[in-house]
Amino acid sequence: MDIYIHGYLICLLLFLFHSETACHPLGKRPCEMQAFRIWDVNQKIFYLRNNQLVAGYLQEANIKLEEKIDVVPIEPHTMFLGIHGGKLCLACVKSGDEIKLKLEAVNITDLNQNREQDKRFAFIRSDNGPTTSFESAACPGWFLCTSLEADQPVGLTNTPTEAIKVTRCYLQQD
Repeated sequence: MDIYIHGYLICLLLFLFHSETACHPLGKRPCEMQAFRIWDVNQKIFYLRNNQLVAGYLQEANIKLEEKIDVVPIEPHTMFLGIHGGKLCLACVKSGDEIKLKLEAVNITDLNQNREQDKRFAFIRSDNGPTTSFESAACPGWFLCTSLEADQPVGLTNTPTEAIKVTRCYLQQD
């Protein structure tokens, strides 16, 4: 009986180990990047200008400038965000007393939720009806935002209810 239980446990462990390595070769998590259209509740579309993510009103002639947001889910409501096919990632960066949103040249599929240095790329998605907000996982209380003015940089705010910042966006899978 004792041999039967040990044999069963060994087979179970081998099966689990094989399944885990088959699903996640070399310890990497599965990557399911999805592209989304994103615009704030004031209808400002995200686009890139001078290597900076901005939000503004794009007309038919320049609608091709619209940036799709690349999303890689890492937990039920936490995800990495990027643009340009996941080659530039949104990061929440502390610089002294300031917290800023930066675009970093990192491949979104190389990020790992278990590495402390990659936490700055993670955002927590909160849905409220048809709109969504994104809170930094590295800097709790800081939310992705746009300005009320058009063609201003997308940034971060720790006062999401402030009238001059917009933290609610619409997402549509591309």
